[in-house]
Amino acid sequence: MPRRCPVCGGPVNRDPEFVAWRCENISCPAQLKRTIQHFASRGAMDIEGMGEVLANQLVDKKLVGDVADLYSLTVEQVADLERMAEKSASNVVTAIAESRKRELWRLINGLGILHVGEGGAQKLADHFHDLDALAVASIETLQHAEDTGPVMAASIHDFFSNPRNQAVIKKLRNAGVKMKEKAAPKPVATGPFAGKTVVVTGTLEKFSRDAAKDALRKSGAHVTDSVSKRTDYLIVGTDAGSKLDKARKLGVKILDEQEFGKFLNQ
Repeated sequence: MPRRCPVCGGPVNRDPEFVAWRCENISCPAQLKRTIQHFASRGAMDIEGMGEVLANQLVDKKLVGDVADLYSLTVEQVADLERMAEKSASNVVTAIAESRKRELWRLINGLGILHVGEGGAQKLADHFHDLDALAVASIETLQHAEDTGPVMAASIHDFFSNPRNQAVIKKLRNAGVKMKEKAAPKPVATGPFAGKTVVVTGTLEKFSRDAAKDALRKSGAHVTDSVSKRTDYLIVGTDAGSKLDKARKLGVKILDEQEFGKFLNQ
């Protein structure tokens, strides 16, 4: 395998958990479309209207070369794309502008750092409160954050050591994207989820996935993306998939949506 990405020339590393080699450059043209979709997703910067079709057109038309370029798009540029009326274009550009003030964890998750999911991003934001502090942290310092092991710490360190990623982050800062936040005092939570590690999987009828996670956090739970021996509860909806199988093997307490609702109201 080459040491450099054949598309952008950025460094490539083998993912230790998978038989795959990955380019570490978040502005690599070969993965930019997916990068934009992830950056704009509900679990990241939550940019309404920035779906797959629009992301693909923005890259194909060379209107964006990295996620930071989203913040310089004009209504006229977006309206000129296929299936985009001026009203829709205006809504998208407004949604992009509003995302500048999203919570820090959303930005961290949106960057697409390998091994850092939504739950990990929240814990990193809670620990560092500042993207610059996270970016300069050593591998040892990164492991002081909750649930950040050596593999995840090395991945974070590699990401922020990449000059191309540093350039994108500088552009995001110049575009006015919020990079730090004050440490908020955490209310003392009580109830069955307080201090517990919880995973949500499947489709719930009365809750969106984000609403369920928000309710759990307000109840004092640590919400993570993957089931492990540290998981206390798995909340399951329909089409739960492999996470349910793993939870059963590990003996994790499983709650359906009705039980989940009763626990929240206790």
